[in-house]
Amino acid sequence: MIVCVCRRVSDHDIHRAAQEGAVSLECLQFELGVAMQCGRCADCATRVLCDARARHGVAASGVAAVNAAGAEQIA
Repeated sequence: MIVCVCRRVSDHDIHRAAQEGAVSLECLQFELGVAMQCGRCADCATRVLCDARARHGVAASGVAAVNAAGAEQIA
């Protein structure tokens, strides 16, 4: 599914970014340009990232993690 219409970023793109080490919305903004134009996709992108990290077993040890509400927390 397309998460960011402005930049044509899909959930697959976000899953790939998570596998490559993205840990926050800020990482997605830097790597993919998500939520940099209208910003409407920020919540959805954060949820997809959280799901991707959980699905791929990316543990958040000592780095900023994204919880389901989209807030960053330090693990």
